[in-house]
Amino acid sequence: MGYRAARPPMTAALVLAGGMLGAPARYLIDRAVSARFPAGLPWGTLTVNIVGSALLGGLIGASVGSALLAFAATGFCGALTTFSTFGYETVRLVTEGAYVYAVGNVVISVAASLAAVYAAASLTQWLCA
Repeated sequence: MGYRAARPPMTAALVLAGGMLGAPARYLIDRAVSARFPAGLPWGTLTVNIVGSALLGGLIGASVGSALLAFAATGFCGALTTFSTFGYETVRLVTEGAYVYAVGNVVISVAASLAAVYAAASLTQWLCA
């Protein structure tokens, strides 16, 4: 038997289904976080990117199958996280003269997202061992 990858039409459907859940989750989390924290850093985008990175790391660390990766990693996490909004918000901070916030946004976003992937992957590998 062994490992079998999902077929392309099924994979596309799984990615679509995950994305249909990830996109509204991103919107709702972003709005909720942004409403609770002061202006300055784009806290909502920062939150969804870190959470999505941790979820992706957990999936990778658990060595889930291709169908779950298509649904949860590519679909859900892909729609939940947003590099384009991160870029836009960083440029917006620069154009507004908020240079410290712009640099902080880049440093915190990259460092925290990488740390979240690594920590979650390491934890799930350890839990699944």
